[in-house]
Order: sequence, then C-alpha cells, then structure tokens
Amino acid sequence: MNIAPIGILGGTFDPVHNGHMRLAIEAQEQCHLGEVHFIPNGAPPHRGTPHASASDRLHMVQLAVHNNPAFLADQRETYRNDACYTVNTLSELRTELGSQQPLCLLLGSDAFAQLHTWHEWQRLFELAHIVVMQRPGQPLGNTMAATDPTLLHEYTSRLAPSPQVLHESPAGHIVVLNIPALEISATDIRCRCVENKNIHSLVPDSVAHYIQNHPYTTC
Repeated sequence: MNIAPIGILGGTFDPVHNGHMRLAIEAQEQCHLGEVHFIPNGAPPHRGTPHASASDRLHMVQLAVHNNPAFLADQRETYRNDACYTVNTLSELRTELGSQQPLCLLLGSDAFAQLHTWHEWQRLFELAHIVVMQRPGQPLGNTMAATDPTLLHEYTSRLAPSPQVLHESPAGHIVVLNIPALEISATDIRCRCVENKNIHSLVPDSVAHYIQNHPYTTC
C-alpha cells in the first residue's frame, strides 16, 4: 500500500491568512500529501462565534486556495448550526473515501496538547493519522510531559519516525513536523481591518481584496 494521503485542516478561518497557507504548504511538501482540504467551521465547539459570516469565511478560503490545485475548500461543516466535532467530520470523510485512503488531521502543537478535551478524541486515531506541526526550538515532547497521561500514552505509542508511514496505512500514527513560524494572528488582522491598516502581507491578495469589500466591524 502506498497511497498519497489527504490532509485535513479545520479552523474558523476568520479570516484565512498566510500562516494557514504556509502550514498547509509545509505539510503537503514534507508529507507528500495528494490534497489538503480546508474545512471552515460552522459552529466551533471550543471557541466563540466567528466574527465573519459562514459564507464570507468559506468564500475567503475558496479565494485563498484557488491557485493551488491540491488545495480544496470543503464546506461540509460551514453551514451546520450544531457543534462541529472533528470525529464526525472524519467519519464522514472515511465513509466517502473508503477504508484504505490515508487521512491526516493537521494540528498545531498547542491544539494537539489539548486533544484529550475533544469529543470522542481517541476515536480520531481509528479514522486518521495526526500530523502535528511544531515550531523549531519548541519541541512537542517538552509540552507532552505536562499533558494528560492518556494522551501522553497515545503520543508515545503512536509516534512514527518518518512521514512515509502516512502512505502505508490509512490511520493510527502520529507524525511531528518542524514548521517555520509565521507569527500571524487572525485577531490582529481583524483589528487592522477595523483601523483601516494594510493587511496585504498577512493574507493572500485575493482575500485582502475581498475583505476590503466585506469589512470587519469588530476585532
């Protein structure tokens, strides 16, 4: 078995920015992903209501990924009114794509360290691999020492030495990547928009032009 994995990158994308794009590009290149699905949340269970509407956030993602044929804007969560749990989204994708297609849930190290607080989190390993993106100089192992013991056990038992394992099985492994840090904050971008400051270095140009015509009123 050697099937190109599909990456899954969820978030509020309020707005999608160059940090998200850099993360997806690095994951695609380092793991040789066939595709990366960007999935804007409709009702994220771990954070407040997004500032931009669901349709605006989806449209910004569509603009951001337009020129990369391997990147897809996936709207399966966007218009849901109930809580969007990752385990349900991965179950849906698994049903659609079949039992042998490798799926890779892309997470930052901070999100992974809180994985034990997610709904039915241990089922995630039955449905996908998890690719954790850490900043150079901030190794995930240091963070994991202070996390939930059950999550620490999953981490140590499932950690793989190379992204190649993602091509050899459909789910169940953890791979850690070093990703160059881009210190970009969606909150800062929204505040800059409210203050009529330039955001062209922070978001794709197509997204900046869209925001100019669909401005944020609060950060």
